[in-house]
Amino acid sequence: MRYVMFILGLFIGAFGCVLTIKANMGVAPWDTFHIGLQRTFGLTIGIWSQIVGVIVILSSYVVAKIRPNFAMFLNMICFGSFLDWILWMDIVPEPQAFVTRLLMFLLGVIVMAIGIGMYISPRLGAGPRDSFMLAMNERMGWSIQKVRLIIEVTVLIAGAALGGPVSIGTVLIALLTGPMIQRTIPFWEMVMKKQYDLPEPVKRQAS
Repeated sequence: MRYVMFILGLFIGAFGCVLTIKANMGVAPWDTFHIGLQRTFGLTIGIWSQIVGVIVILSSYVVAKIRPNFAMFLNMICFGSFLDWILWMDIVPEPQAFVTRLLMFLLGVIVMAIGIGMYISPRLGAGPRDSFMLAMNERMGWSIQKVRLIIEVTVLIAGAALGGPVSIGTVLIALLTGPMIQRTIPFWEMVMKKQYDLPEPVKRQAS
């Protein structure tokens, strides 16, 4: 059941990501990078997400000897596959009116935060990008906040240079997702503890 929660969270997170893409108001920095790669070299956004995930996993091991686990690869494979499948099914329309686009974008951010909280709550392991963030934190001794900012600014610049979308939504995602995820993780951890008798959630402190 922990894996069910993990995979369901990845699907919901991917659906939220598609909502932000279709809203055409800007996407998260990593998505800007993946879309830029797709526009420049072809393939799909999901496949580039997986390819970048492999590179990031290897980088985490080289930088801080963080060994990949099964959940890390499952995260990488499922998220990219779900992303491509939802885009291929074309079940999310592309709104034209600004208000509709804004509402879809905000809904996408909320859905992403819910999905991230769900897939983290079973505690099966961090995703490739989060593992790389932790690796840089351990290697350089910088705070998580500083490492995250440096990584996301770097991939955002690279994505923009490759033709990925950058707009006000990119800034909004950076500002909104952190506080939202901070609230969704404890909720889903509480659900997992009640249902599957997991240990008490570890209290998180801001870095």
